[in-house]
Amino acid sequence: MKKTFRLLIGLVLLLGIIYTLFGCAKEIKSEELTKKITTQKVLERPADENFANSHIKFTLDIFKESVKSSQDKNMLVSPLSILLALAMTANGADAKTKAEMENVLGGGLTIEELNEYLHTYVNSLPSGNKYKLEIANSIWYRNTGIDVNKDFLQTNANYYNAEMYKSKFDQTTVDDMNTWVDKNTDGMIKKIIDDIGPLDVMFLMNAIVFDSEWEVPFVPDRVKDGIFNSIKGEAQPATMMSSNESIYIKDGSAQGFIRPYKDNKYSFAALLPNEGVNIYDYVNSLTIESLTNTLNNQMKEKVVATTPKFTYEYDIMLNNILINLGMADAFNPGAADFSKMGSSSYGNIYIGSVLHKTFISLDEKGTKAAAVTKVGMVGTSYQKEIYINLNRPFVYMILDNQTNLPIFIGVLVEV
Repeated sequence: MKKTFRLLIGLVLLLGIIYTLFGCAKEIKSEELTKKITTQKVLERPADENFANSHIKFTLDIFKESVKSSQDKNMLVSPLSILLALAMTANGADAKTKAEMENVLGGGLTIEELNEYLHTYVNSLPSGNKYKLEIANSIWYRNTGIDVNKDFLQTNANYYNAEMYKSKFDQTTVDDMNTWVDKNTDGMIKKIIDDIGPLDVMFLMNAIVFDSEWEVPFVPDRVKDGIFNSIKGEAQPATMMSSNESIYIKDGSAQGFIRPYKDNKYSFAALLPNEGVNIYDYVNSLTIESLTNTLNNQMKEKVVATTPKFTYEYDIMLNNILINLGMADAFNPGAADFSKMGSSSYGNIYIGSVLHKTFISLDEKGTKAAAVTKVGMVGTSYQKEIYINLNRPFVYMILDNQTNLPIFIGVLVEV
């Protein structure tokens, strides 16, 4: 009897585990159009000096402005995630709006060139058993009131392998988008949107997930309690991890090290400003040339490094940052030109919001990080549905249509 009872308990627990793993998995209910779009072969444009310089420029622009908006707070952005989401958006832009976006995103590269560079670059990024880097893109648009240009969808399918969804833009869509984000960040970022406004017509999203073990894990007996001195001058308890490194980097104002992840496909780099150099002054001093030279001129030296163990989340609304960088028209309801994206009964389409969220966890075993960027396209106006219920006394008329003069006029107060 006891044996039977134990078997029943075991079966119940097994069923519970199966339900937890598979039964609770959310499915996207919005209509997916991805399979209806056949991806076409595109030109490859391998990363060269032009792409590298434009990418570093965009990285520093976004980094500096984000730091400025996050004084005395931890911050983390993924320039690649932001770039991919906005490049998809730029494929729907035209005229001055397109030129401004090209200048901010590509530093002078055309969106056509940027498409080729990003397509080739993303597909060249390795992912393996011990190190993982996965990138996903998606486009979500309202099922009424917007006629999306097929060329716009085809371009983003070709270059960005973007998933396409047409939906009612109701609570189900909110749940679907958050499910997509949760899935494509391995659960590190659960939510990107709370609700959908009446003028929202399209969302373009990118998700990046990174998960890798260290090439050489931290030795347990070199992981000890220590102190981290915060920007506010507070001595904060921290878990400090000590290691011997062999790649040294420096510039005139900082020095640091590079620590490789598994199989040397990715690395962690740190730069510590010299004593007396303020961290924000150092960030502002970085240039394309200085950062490129620092990262390219790695030196073989013995470095005893101490790294704090840390985990945090970060989010930032990028609207003002992108406007300040020169992308003003894209956010201007009256000036934005996204005619290549499609037409809408909701009026002129413009970028309503660019939200960026990140997560990072760095410990003895390795690093996990994720990023999501959401570009929300909004219409300037929409047609309200008006409901009229003649269930109380009302006036009525019979009109002459040529003059609109009433031939009969009356009031109905009962039936």
